[in-house]
Amino acid sequence: MSKLFIVPTPIGNLGDITFRAIETLKSVDLILAEDSRTSLKLLKYYNIENNVESYHMHNEHKKLYSMIEKLNSGLEIALISDAGTPGISDPGFLLVRECIKNNIEVECLPGATALIPALINSGLPSDRFVFEGFLPVKKGRTRRLKEIADEKRTVIFYESPHRILKTLNDLLTYHSEDSSISISRELTKMHEENFHGTVKESIEYFQKKKPKGEFVIILSPN
Repeated sequence: MSKLFIVPTPIGNLGDITFRAIETLKSVDLILAEDSRTSLKLLKYYNIENNVESYHMHNEHKKLYSMIEKLNSGLEIALISDAGTPGISDPGFLLVRECIKNNIEVECLPGATALIPALINSGLPSDRFVFEGFLPVKKGRTRRLKEIADEKRTVIFYESPHRILKTLNDLLTYHSEDSSISISRELTKMHEENFHGTVKESIEYFQKKKPKGEFVIILSPN
């Protein structure tokens, strides 16, 4: 019987993968990878020799229906991203939705994702929170920032190193400078760092220290 497996992969440390994920990647007929060059390092590390095909944000619309055809033919396919769980700010949503429409079974394995470790590490309220993914770069950015300013729950979002200072300054426009914030970068990697302080202090910190790596921002309610 055909099935799509959503398989989380490590966000940095290669040891952060489950036995079940490795077994699944070895057993399926095809692995769809966001970047095959990145994924091949992981697959080689765990001696996973399987067919790998690229599936990313630039070709997922084009490949969507051909993947459904493969699944309908009886193949078992695993979807992985460069890091973490597919579908969380990574390709995956469209394929899962189409599988459900076509009565193709989908199984999502539990595993690594950056937002939960960053939230727990932040020391900010974790009983109620909202995940915003990446903020819009241009269109809709101001509206989203205003929505975040009115949010009563802890807010989580991702940011890249070249936009982190702009985003922190934008937050300062709509948030109190004394609002608590936690910023994690390079989670599980050798140079993991977790900053805890206020929005104003975070700007001062990253003005002095060049931002590197991928960031997870945890923001307290205004």
